[in-house]
Amino acid sequence: MLYILALPLLIFLSFKLKYKHSIPARFFLFKNAKFKTQNGVWFHVCSLGEARALKPILKVLKNSDIKITTITETGQLEAKKYSADVRYLPFEIFLPFWVKKQKILIILEAEFWFMLIVWAYFRKTKVILLNARISDKSVEKYLKLKWFYKKMLQYVDVVYAQSEVDRKRFLALGAKNIEVIGNIKLAGEIKITRKYLKPECEVIVGGSTHQNEESIIVKAFVKYRKKNLSKLFIVPRHPERFEEVFLLMKQFSIKENLTLSRFSQIQKFETDMILIDTIGELNNIYNISDIAILGGAFEENIGGHNPLEPAKFSCKIITGKYFFHQKELFKYLKNVQYVEKDEIYEALEKTKYLKSSVVTEKINLEPIINKILEI
Repeated sequence: MLYILALPLLIFLSFKLKYKHSIPARFFLFKNAKFKTQNGVWFHVCSLGEARALKPILKVLKNSDIKITTITETGQLEAKKYSADVRYLPFEIFLPFWVKKQKILIILEAEFWFMLIVWAYFRKTKVILLNARISDKSVEKYLKLKWFYKKMLQYVDVVYAQSEVDRKRFLALGAKNIEVIGNIKLAGEIKITRKYLKPECEVIVGGSTHQNEESIIVKAFVKYRKKNLSKLFIVPRHPERFEEVFLLMKQFSIKENLTLSRFSQIQKFETDMILIDTIGELNNIYNISDIAILGGAFEENIGGHNPLEPAKFSCKIITGKYFFHQKELFKYLKNVQYVEKDEIYEALEKTKYLKSSVVTEKINLEPIINKILEI
C-alpha cells in the first residue's frame, strides 16, 4: 500500500539526474533483471566508497563468479569497473522474487536490509556482514528496535566488525560470531589516474563538498588569500550540483575580483578558483594540493568522507566535527584539524606550523579472503 502511495513521488524523482537510473531500476525493475547464474560471490554495497573498498578483495577473487549490487548511481558506476555482474538492489518487496541462490552474500558496512538477508538465507546463501558498523548517531535507534535486528541477525553467519565498539553494539543486538578486523578501506589502493603539474603556489582543495559547505570554504579562502598566495579547487561530492556550485563561486569571484574557471572547459590551473566538474579527478587533485578541506563533516546529517585519500597524498587535512560515519578511519590518522564551520580560516592559518596528515596503520585482509574461499 505504501509503495503504491509513493509511486507519484518515485516517478517525479526519476526525472532528476541523481536518480535517473537508480529509481527505475530499484523500484520498477527497469533493466534490472535478477542475476543469470547461481553459486557466485555476491557483494552488496551502498555507494562509491564501499564499491571502491572492494578492490583489494576482488583482486584476489578474480577467478570467481562475482556479483555486485548497489544503491546509488555513483556506486553503480564504480562497481562496473570490475569484472563483475552488476545490478541495482531492488526495493524490498521485490526481493523474494529477485534473490537467487549464491554461494555467499557479503554485505558492506550498514546495509541492513531485512528482506535481503532473510531471502538470501532461505535461498541457502551464506551471509557475511563485512566492515560492519553502527555509528554513535544510530546506536540508540538500533537498540530501540532490538527485537527486529535480533531477528534479522539470526540469519547472518559472520559479522566482521570495524572496531571493538561496533562488536559490543552488535553483541547487544543479539549477533553471534563477531570478529573485529578493522576497516577494510585501509587496504584500498589509492592512486592517481592522471598526473598534473602542480601550480607554483599553495593549493587548497575543498574535497567531496556538500550543500552549504562550499560557501563557508570559499569565504575562509578569500580571507586567507589576502595574506597568502594560494589557489582554491572545489570538488563537489555530487555531479548534479556542479552548476549550482559554479554559480556560487562566480558570485564570490565577482565580489572579490578573483579569476574563476571550470576544469571541464579549460584543463589548466591558471585561475584563482577552479571548479573541478569532471568525475574521477579527486585523487588527481589531492596529488597536487597542499591543504585538503574535507567536506561532509561540517553539517550534522552527512557523517564525513574518506580521509585516507588526502592523507595518502600528504595533504594537511582540515575537516568538520560531524564525521561519525568515518570515525574508525580517522582513528588511524595523525595531524588532522577538526573544526567548526566558522573556524576554517583559523585552521588554514595553523597549517603553516603543522605536519602533513598521515595514516598510521594497515589491515590484514587474509582472514576474510580465507573465509570466502572456504565456503
